[in-house]
Parts: sequence; structure tokens; C-alpha cells
Amino acid sequence: MFCGMFKNLIVGVDGRPGGRDAIALATRLLTPGGNITLVNVHSGVPPTPITSTPAAEAEAGEEGRSLLQRERDQAEIAAEVLSFTASSPGRGLHQVAEQRHADLIVVGSCSRGLIGRVMLGDDTKGSLNGAPCAVAVATRGYAESPTPIATVGVGYDASPESQAALVVAKEIASEHRSLVKALEVVSIPTYAFTGVAPPALGDTVEVLLEEAKGRVDKLEDVEGRAIYGLPGEELAAFGEQVDLLVVGSRSYGPVKRLVLGSTSNFLQRHARCSLLVLPRTAASASQGEQEPEGQRASRREQGPQGAREPAVDAGAISQTAIASER
Repeated sequence: MFCGMFKNLIVGVDGRPGGRDAIALATRLLTPGGNITLVNVHSGVPPTPITSTPAAEAEAGEEGRSLLQRERDQAEIAAEVLSFTASSPGRGLHQVAEQRHADLIVVGSCSRGLIGRVMLGDDTKGSLNGAPCAVAVATRGYAESPTPIATVGVGYDASPESQAALVVAKEIASEHRSLVKALEVVSIPTYAFTGVAPPALGDTVEVLLEEAKGRVDKLEDVEGRAIYGLPGEELAAFGEQVDLLVVGSRSYGPVKRLVLGSTSNFLQRHARCSLLVLPRTAASASQGEQEPEGQRASRREQGPQGAREPAVDAGAISQTAIASER
């Protein structure tokens, strides 16, 4: 899927700064020789039934195309423009990506976000969950300061999803001659503290950290680090050290879709750099297709990605939390 990286990009544009940020990031991620399609999604539903006519809908589409042409000219890029009718911006981008077999959807942060952070509006975020391809979110203000991708970060935990994220991060870094940094976050499951008295965790945390450090130290051509904390918060802060953060998505079912979990949802509101979220991997898809239904049901009850947090036995905890995507 990711061979040759991102050749066919869909960019959400609405005439606001977030769309311009998305265009700027898309030009950075586009593989040489690839193509960009700027998409403006409109409802196609006029404010009153009286004006609900084919002519009115055609007018809305023409306004969208004119807007896109202006944005394309301002960005000085070669791109196709498409005005598309859908119930919401996210749903429209999702549909266009399916129809055009896109490799990547790129969107900008909403106006509520802080400068230098990513944030999606609720409608767009909800609709992009389940997208058929990877989704990139540009930080607010990226078009004004489109810095080179000098450092690519990746959320890593040795899972198939994080392995796929690492492969993509390395390919992007190769194209941009960038440094790759990986971060694994060790976290104690919250249910460990639901008893009358919390278990003694000091030694366990140290063991988990040593194991995580051993994993990231073995990564080739990667500057790896392992820390203890909350995955979402630590990865968001990790964004201050990188120009693009790559994470994998959850692994539910055999369909290769992007399924947002708690970490990616948190990052889409708090990441301090542009964010790239990948759909579930072909490896995990194949595993899901071959896995007996009884085992799949058990895994679903445990949680995403096979519930990498085991049950607590006599106060002992022996697993890290998912750093790439939970």
C-alpha cells in the first residue's frame, strides 16, 4: 500500500486558512510525479425548500469550483479541482477518496486550535474515522511557515501497526533526507488502581522501561527513546521535537480502514506538529481474516490490538500501553 508513498492525494479546501495549511502539507508529502486533487465539499441543500432546485445546486457547485481555482492559483500548484456534494465535509472527502483510490487525505486544523497544533472539527473528525486511506492533519498556521520535514517522529511499540508506521516514517525521511525518531510510551493500565490499595509498581515500571528501551535501541537508523507516562500526552509533547508525527490506527476486523482510537483522537486535538495517521496494516488484516471467530470475539472483548494490557494477577503488571495507536 505504501510502496512509492503518497502519489494520489485528496486535499480538503474550504477557503479558510485550514485548507491552505492542508495544501502546503500535501505538497510536502506528495511523491514526485504524483497528483493532488483539491476538494470542496458542500451540502447542496439550499437554506429554504423554495430555492431547492437543480439550478441552485449547480450554482453551489460552481461556487465551489471557483473557490478551489482561486486557492490553487494562490498556492501556485498544479492540481485538479473538484466540487463535491455530501452531507458533511468529512463524509465527502471519504467518498472522494474511495472513488479515486486515494493514498492520502489531507485536512487542516479548525479555527479553534492553538497556533502550531492540530485540531479537527467534530463533524470532520467523526466522518474521517473509517477512511479508506491514511489521513494527514496540518498544524494551524502551517501555510504561513511551511518548514521542511527535517525530522519524522513515530509512535512505536513493536505492534504490527507501529511497525507499519515506522516503515512509512522511514520512507518519508528518505525522500526528505530527514532524521527518524521513535518514541515508546510505557503506561500502567488504569484498572491496576481500582482495588482497595494500589499495587507496588516501582519495580514493574523499571522492568517495562528496560524492555521498551531494548526494543527501540534495536531499530536501525532510528533515534529511539522510551519513557513512562500517558501515551497521548507524551506523544503530543513529542511533536515539539519533530516536524511530522506518524502513528498507526487500531486493528478492528479484516478491513483495511483507518479506525481512530483514544490516542489518535487525543493527538488530533493536542499534537504539536502535523500528524499522519495510517489505516490498519495488511499484516493485521491477514491475521484477522485467518483468526477463528471465537478468538476474534475474545480479542474484541479485551480491547483493540488484542488487548496488550494483561489482567492483573496479585498486583503484578507486565505490559506496556499501546504507544502508536490505542
